[in-house]
Amino acid sequence: MKFAVPTSRLRSFGFLPLIFMAASIVCSAQTYTTLFSFDQTNGWSPAGIPTQGIDGNFYGTTMFGGAEGSFDGTAFKITPAGKQTVLHNFCSVANCADGDDPFWGLTLATDGNFYGTASAGGANSGGTLFKMSSAGKLAVLYNFCGSSDGNCTDGGTPEGGVIQGIDGNFYGTARSGGNGPLCFSNGYCGAIFKVTRTGTESVLYNFCSQPNCTDGVEPIAPLVQGTDGNFYGSTSSAAGNEDPTIFKITPAGKLTTLYTFTGTGLQQVSGVSGLIQATDGNFYGTTARGGTNGNGLAFKITPGGTLTTLYNFCSVGGCLDGADPLGGVIQGSDGNLYGTTSEGGANANGTNGGILFRMTLSGAITTLYTFCSKSNCADGDFPPAPPVQGTDGNFYGFAQGGIGNEPLYGVVYKLSTGLAPFIKFLPAGGKVGSEVGILGNGLTGTTSVTFNGTAATFKVVSSTLITVNVPTGATSGVLQVVTPSRTLSSLVSFHVLP
Repeated sequence: MKFAVPTSRLRSFGFLPLIFMAASIVCSAQTYTTLFSFDQTNGWSPAGIPTQGIDGNFYGTTMFGGAEGSFDGTAFKITPAGKQTVLHNFCSVANCADGDDPFWGLTLATDGNFYGTASAGGANSGGTLFKMSSAGKLAVLYNFCGSSDGNCTDGGTPEGGVIQGIDGNFYGTARSGGNGPLCFSNGYCGAIFKVTRTGTESVLYNFCSQPNCTDGVEPIAPLVQGTDGNFYGSTSSAAGNEDPTIFKITPAGKLTTLYTFTGTGLQQVSGVSGLIQATDGNFYGTTARGGTNGNGLAFKITPGGTLTTLYNFCSVGGCLDGADPLGGVIQGSDGNLYGTTSEGGANANGTNGGILFRMTLSGAITTLYTFCSKSNCADGDFPPAPPVQGTDGNFYGFAQGGIGNEPLYGVVYKLSTGLAPFIKFLPAGGKVGSEVGILGNGLTGTTSVTFNGTAATFKVVSSTLITVNVPTGATSGVLQVVTPSRTLSSLVSFHVLP
């Protein structure tokens, strides 16, 4: 693996969560800033979570808008100061052969390209898996099936994007299609797929393969690869009783249902998010509906399948503590969880625009910001997913409402909470001698890089990127970088592979 610089992009992936630790934590009041407001011509309804590049800028997609029409979508770049550039307008090729309606964000792979999915369009009108350069050059890597009559054995309608596994391949879920033997007639059962870097697709698992579809149907959330090498994810429902599931699947395709959400009335869960694996080894996520108040919950689940409800949203009068969390949580450099709710909260406009919250691993919640607190919701509302923490320590995210609040075009925001800059690495593991990229801020002048205490030879490529080879004698553990101004350490461990 080689890191092409300075124009290539790197992102941590797969079997470690996207969380890293600063050398020190600075406590201060939080400051919310609206960086950019979409106007439909440059995008509409930003999707998923921003992805940070090695240049310190952020990259993402919008589900709709752009130069080609109201409902096609864009891929874009935005600087931390708020300058936005459209990189690609989807459906800009005849018959939308380049894809249409990307419903999740981008993944930055080890080859320096971004990868993502479009939920529609493509050669078969069933969605695409694409790669895109940092300059916006897009190529379709795979075309999914567009039929909904049960004949789409390779899956269709991929809404959850892809992740890059430790083996370099791409993994994701398709909401429709698949070849589940008990799949009902409309074809909306779904599948888990793998696509190689050269575009060869294989289905790892077909949902509705068990009696009464107890293994679930319609997976729409992203996967995560755990520290054990297995993939973890969720389904949105199961045929007949509409019970979502959380599952584990091996790289070879053996699926185990870890947990099934059951209940009626307010307890009926729906909209299970993707998962993150936190530093305690457990997985964390949210549901958009269900729980004791019917407005969603945050949960913890062990790798063995023991689930604990951490918090029931709308437990405060008027849902001041938020309602309907759609996109799960991330873990910040302080060890806490961060997320958003799409509704609830209280503001001067008297609307329920959602909140941005911090939560301890035991479930104590703090509201950091209430959306739609400015006139005409100029600060956005209806955030679709949690923010990402940039290596500068700040949080960056999307809200799908915006100036005027009708129509809802969306904003990009930054939340500063006083957390210090930190580092992260790509890939999540490697053998002795393999190359690793270290991302951060202010890396110029670095004097030392160590792998769990073992010194490594390194090259400072830029103020935001160091390349280094895993040194002989290195063992799994944290990475540490010493710069002229501070010492930075990764929260999660780099895994030295045999």
